Amino acid sequence: MENTEKLELISRNTEEIITREELQELLKKDKISAYIGRATSGPLHLGHIVSLSKMLDLQKAGIEVIILIADIHAALDDQKAKWEELDKKAEYTEKSIELSLKWIKKPKFVRGSEFQLKKEYQYDVLRASTFTTVERAIRAASEVTRMKNPKVSELIYPIMQSLDEEYLGVDIQVGGRDQRHIFGFAREILPILGYRKRVEILLPLITSLEGPGKKMSSSSPNSRIKVHDKEESIIQKINNAYCPEGVIVDNPILQISKYLIFPNFGKVYIERPSNYGGNVEYKSYEELEKDYQARKLHPKDLKMAVAKLIVELLKEVREYWEKRKDFLESLGPDFL
Repeated sequence: MENTEKLELISRNTEEIITREELQELLKKDKISAYIGRATSGPLHLGHIVSLSKMLDLQKAGIEVIILIADIHAALDDQKAKWEELDKKAEYTEKSIELSLKWIKKPKFVRGSEFQLKKEYQYDVLRASTFTTVERAIRAASEVTRMKNPKVSELIYPIMQSLDEEYLGVDIQVGGRDQRHIFGFAREILPILGYRKRVEILLPLITSLEGPGKKMSSSSPNSRIKVHDKEESIIQKINNAYCPEGVIVDNPILQISKYLIFPNFGKVYIERPSNYGGNVEYKSYEELEKDYQARKLHPKDLKMAVAKLIVELLKEVREYWEKRKDFLESLGPDFL
């Protein structure tokens, strides 16, 4: 694959690349690595899988992929995961990510606790803290941590996420657009510490199934589809989701189609009676969006097709956790 093709593949469905010019230069190297972090704070849902599926594009472009299971970060964020729960939630998160996508090659999984507690790392955390004002740390963490009554740990959070780039030895970090302030902070603080800044890739966030105004979230059960939800639950949630006829802005079903279904399946097949236009196959999101906006594709038909494909995509992870219900129960009611 030529570098121009790699750049196009890496760039598709992204919101911002900091910077595109740096990425172009990076692609001239023989070996490139990238990571995405997933805090173990709650159930894995479709919004997370959208971000994680970008790592498949990176794999196709020949980039080594690392998944950081951010167990320590989950505790730092106002104890969204209790300290005594970290191992179990890390196990759940890692296995769910492994089984939720058809990886070209199994990614390298690294738990934060494997390296973030080491002397050298913690020494750099302290070094970075002496160059970071409280105001700057708050701004960096503001869209990621809870910040209701900011804890010191929430100010440490962006410092550690910045250092993860160096200690994982990667060239690229990938994350949702809510990570932008942390990514910007990382590019500021790493050179001060004598380390190189990395390329940052920002991805869109999926709108809540309930509609505009908030994103799909682990902390909002009605906004999300868990990766291990039962088939009937997935279908029900999709059928009840916000998806006004002809409306493409902030439409979660269209977003799921664009960012998850097409990259993973390459097409969407709509089944419908002949008096409603008959069956139709869309080989690109652009075609589907055009017909939806023109009201040639009804929400009910789109929802039926999307639900069927999500059920198929998540089959392996769903079946795995169906056999380990006791483990899910031990994580708390939010995981059931």
